[in-house]
Amino acid sequence: AVFAIAYFAPENHYVYKSFQFSCISDRLYFAILYQKPKSGAANTHYFCIDDELVYENFYADFGPLNLAMIYRYCCKLNRKLKSFSLIRKKIVHYTGFDQKKQANAAFLIGSYAIIYLKESPEDVYRLILSGSVSYLPFRDASFGTCSFHLTLLDCFHAINKALQYGFLDFSTFDVDEYEHYERAENGDFNWIIPNKFIAFSGPHSRSKIENGYPHHAPEAYFPYFKQNKVTTIIRLNKKLYDAKRFTDAGFEHFDLFFADGSTPSDTIVKTFLNICENAEGVIAVHCKAGLGRTGTLIACYIMKHYRMTAAESIAWIRINRPGSVIGPQQHFLMDKQAELWTEGDIFRAKLKRNHKIAVTRILSGVDDISINNTRNRRTIQKDIELYSDDDETNCLTQGDKLRALKSKRQAKTPTTSPLA
Repeated sequence: AVFAIAYFAPENHYVYKSFQFSCISDRLYFAILYQKPKSGAANTHYFCIDDELVYENFYADFGPLNLAMIYRYCCKLNRKLKSFSLIRKKIVHYTGFDQKKQANAAFLIGSYAIIYLKESPEDVYRLILSGSVSYLPFRDASFGTCSFHLTLLDCFHAINKALQYGFLDFSTFDVDEYEHYERAENGDFNWIIPNKFIAFSGPHSRSKIENGYPHHAPEAYFPYFKQNKVTTIIRLNKKLYDAKRFTDAGFEHFDLFFADGSTPSDTIVKTFLNICENAEGVIAVHCKAGLGRTGTLIACYIMKHYRMTAAESIAWIRINRPGSVIGPQQHFLMDKQAELWTEGDIFRAKLKRNHKIAVTRILSGVDDISINNTRNRRTIQKDIELYSDDDETNCLTQGDKLRALKSKRQAKTPTTSPLA
């Protein structure tokens, strides 16, 4: 579909710029308004989500809004476009002059255009920037000067590629489940790639509340993990529980420790990728908060196997699990992008070549296929530590602070449902 900029003066004569998606005829607009429009306009329906869908920040971060909020926005907009009472009205999504809310509002309507109107990220981004409008780039969950900007275009590409690769499917998305399990008291975990990766906050030796944050014992996760075919646990932080509790329950468990807030070594990255490439089911990854180290390694997998850019990978992970990938981890992923893309190309070429060999041997009557004598052989070291986890034992780390902030924030809207 082709869409173009449209300027129009609504009944109350507020001056603003808007854009139109022409594939919905003359109906859908986005605007930045000087003041709230008057209600009762004959030919125009205005709505604003600035105070309805609100990003819950850790520090200086302010977006992008999470997957549940994108879903709720799209449902709201679809209802308006299909409403009989609004059938003859222009639909105007407007935002005010808070630049952070402008960026999130633009992200929502741009995502809608990509998901439902099948527009390209570039076309949506170009339209949103028309008329000399600029938007704040998103940033990480930290203090101080931002050294890595995540643009709306990065986020739009992430949404588009998630659609292409089947990461995003609102026809099967369970928004209530998402909002339940992302809460600290209910497990604090999110799917990053359906049927492949869950990112979660690190379990403790026993379930308890510490500094206002609910900790969960490994057993608290067993029912959901088993129901959703999780087979592998990867721990990136210090040992706060005995791995035997997972392995005795039938899970594989690996330790790949590196310091909180730091970046992984090449050995850790390669080992992580090897584990994930050989795992037969879903992989659940955690560090302390399940944000920085966890997001960084999952982003490495996404870059290698889906050829997404570092920025797109970070955007997608943050859309699913806000606050992920922090500080130097962002630049680390940028530096690793070309290398991981090359590794992914080689990996896929080998798979294709091995597939051809396998087919040839089947056609030749070979019953027991064993390529390069590697069938069912696992040579992954199960415990890699390049730093001592004693460094995390007696000090308050970045992960501790992030978990405390999330718990304090969510305590304002408690739920009574347990982790189940």
